[in-house]
Amino acid sequence: MSQHRARILDGKAIAQTVRSEVRQQVADLRAQGITPGLAVIVVGDDPASHIYVRNKSRACQEVGIVVFDHSLPAQTTAAELKALLHQLNADPSVYGVLLQLPIPAGLPVGEILDQLDPMKDVDGLLEANVGRLWLGRPRFVPCTPLGVMRLLSEAAAQLRGARAVVIGRSILVGRPMAALLLAADATVTICHSRSLDLADRVAEADVVVAAIGKPEAIVGRFIKPGAVVIDVGINRLADGKLVGDVEFVGAVERASAITPVPGGVGPLTIAYLLHNTVLAAKLRHGLAAD
Repeated sequence: MSQHRARILDGKAIAQTVRSEVRQQVADLRAQGITPGLAVIVVGDDPASHIYVRNKSRACQEVGIVVFDHSLPAQTTAAELKALLHQLNADPSVYGVLLQLPIPAGLPVGEILDQLDPMKDVDGLLEANVGRLWLGRPRFVPCTPLGVMRLLSEAAAQLRGARAVVIGRSILVGRPMAALLLAADATVTICHSRSLDLADRVAEADVVVAAIGKPEAIVGRFIKPGAVVIDVGINRLADGKLVGDVEFVGAVERASAITPVPGGVGPLTIAYLLHNTVLAAKLRHGLAAD
């Protein structure tokens, strides 16, 4: 049995540091008469969505961001959602708008999101913000990839010239993650559920970011010795246990640093939502470069 054990990256502690940074920035803005406000929209009664929204609202209030909660019934129409977004676009007290996904089946999520002002798109999902990210001029970047970059920094991962494998191609995590790693001069491979040579690609990687949404899909022995492993996945097994997309028991004996599930990436996702909301307020008032 190997005696090696990876450093466990404490996402909760790192997120607290980010929140402290944001709290100070909010205090500075309030001293100038600017109160950052975030509108959070949740549609339907998905229990996980309501837990996420409650956690996000509580985190905002802790750092001094005002929250405008909009909890809508599952029967809400596309026209009603678009009208709400137009109303929030025009509201000067709202600096950021978060539409909690998923929304009920049948609602055209892309068409609805297109109604949002890109300067209030704190999730970084609109074409204008996605395009800027890939052009190397980021404005709002999705919160989870920002959190992953902070974890990589805390792990002292050497990204320049490193081989990075991103497993997953979602618009919220996989694709923006690849763009950020490219911008950091890593050599990036995107793998996904249809990739035929996943084990080979992972075995070559100095950095692994797993966001495929399949419990323990990345077997521990795939991991290259000394790699940094960031596990974005959170999957609930039949026995109620939460596990990531990486087989932790095997990976922890090979990686140099690894995130736990839970307590790794999740807390940083919320911390960077706060960060993006403050950025939106700064941009509106010309206090940050666009």
